[in-house]
Amino acid sequence: MALVRNPILPGFHPDPSICRVGEWYYIASSTFEWWPGVRLHRSRDLASWELVGHALTRRSQLDMRGNPDSGGVWAPCLTHADGLFWLVYTDAKSLQGPFKDLRNYLVTAPAIEGPWSEPVALNASGFDPSLFHAPDGRKWIVAMDWRVRTDVSAFGGISLQEYSVATGRLVGRPRIIFPGSELGITEGPHLYFRDGWHWLVTAEGGTGWNHAVSVARSRAIAGPYELAPNHPLLSSAGDPGNPLQKAGHGSLVETPEGRWYLVHLCSRPTAPNRRCILGRETALQALEWPAGEWPRLAGGGNRPLLEVEVPEAAVARPYLRLFEDNFTAPLPGPHWNSLREPLGEPWLSLTERPGHLRLRGRHSLQSAFDQSSLGFRLLHPSCTVSTRLDFHPADHHQQAGLALFYNSSNFYYLHLSADASGLRELRLLACDNRRHREVLEFPIQVPGNGPVGLSASLVGERLVFQADFGEGPVRVGPVLDAGILSDDHPIDAGIAWAFTGTFAVLCAQDSADSAIPADFDHFRYEAHQEQP
Repeated sequence: MALVRNPILPGFHPDPSICRVGEWYYIASSTFEWWPGVRLHRSRDLASWELVGHALTRRSQLDMRGNPDSGGVWAPCLTHADGLFWLVYTDAKSLQGPFKDLRNYLVTAPAIEGPWSEPVALNASGFDPSLFHAPDGRKWIVAMDWRVRTDVSAFGGISLQEYSVATGRLVGRPRIIFPGSELGITEGPHLYFRDGWHWLVTAEGGTGWNHAVSVARSRAIAGPYELAPNHPLLSSAGDPGNPLQKAGHGSLVETPEGRWYLVHLCSRPTAPNRRCILGRETALQALEWPAGEWPRLAGGGNRPLLEVEVPEAAVARPYLRLFEDNFTAPLPGPHWNSLREPLGEPWLSLTERPGHLRLRGRHSLQSAFDQSSLGFRLLHPSCTVSTRLDFHPADHHQQAGLALFYNSSNFYYLHLSADASGLRELRLLACDNRRHREVLEFPIQVPGNGPVGLSASLVGERLVFQADFGEGPVRVGPVLDAGILSDDHPIDAGIAWAFTGTFAVLCAQDSADSAIPADFDHFRYEAHQEQP
């Protein structure tokens, strides 16, 4: 056996769903309002993971214009049967009050790389759909049932409904097969069949500090389901010293040798304020599951482990500790994401000025529509991002630069603009739960007409920006609180849902529609050396 260190997919990789096809393991994870939809990774050994790409790459599959922060693609489920990959997912359009305006969809593909089909609409009565391929050939959708109520819990349990491949529709009436345990907030279901039992794995306790993985079983698919005596299977609730917090939302996979593993969501809070700046990540746990018995963690108890044994493999490759892009390809690679819409013309080009990413400004960082923003997710709690920008704004209507961005309500933005006389200036804008302020007492006048280097370094909850005007980098502004770029900051303030993670964003805005280009000639991400 070999050891793998968690998380196996660091940074914003929530709600993992795993399956195995032959010698390959595949994980699908949520992408929320970031485009393309549903991130896909693969591995031969559970230790080293590579990004394959995304499943939802066409607007006909996913139209997120206007989706709110933390709306969009929730909790995909990836399975393989009948020679196809099957993927079901939620597109959440509104999250206000007791309402969840959303729809669940199904797409298929002959290979993980695609092409993925046009979506089949399933239902809109809840979220986190999962597809179960029964041994008798029938197919079933399980999902959490959302009750639009204010006098009882909106989480109405797990529903079951048959899916007809012939008609491409759900058939029969849905039925609640599992009301959930005392942990409540029952969601994220997956069904498995083993040893004559139907095994229902659910997320419970909410996706925060009380998150958990629960297991129940029944001889009949429609129940009744019996809760495991070792309930919950996994949780870090009540264990603040565990480096893997918020552990929950699990999915199971079996190796060719008959060993079982659980992938699950987790977060790594930073000191001193327990802020999860990287968002929700993907971790792996080994299981013991003797025939006919209940699954349990191989390490004993129900706490997630930082290091887990996997079948003997090559030395695990760290996940993307260094990433550089000199913008020589005709299209952005799979590690780049945009907000709510496809990456490309008319706002983005990698060919108009060879060796440069060219952005034409549109809406502000507050917009849920036409943002000219290209994002790279932060993957490590200590890292540096840098770029160089060639940009000549006419006046204050044009801005371009580097943002550390959690969502439209929480970000820091180091950017070039121009004053009333057209002279370039550097500004640093902070947005903290929708409250905006200029960090610098006075803008920095930019000498000359050349490109300007922009960088940001994150160390835990400390964030520092720098600029380089041609004579070496200098710090811009004070040490900033990176804790506002976290799941926890807006949730603690009670103003918004927050399910994503922090991105380094290259972006441009232009309220005058001048089409003045902002040209970035490189981007570099580097994780700092980890402390032993």
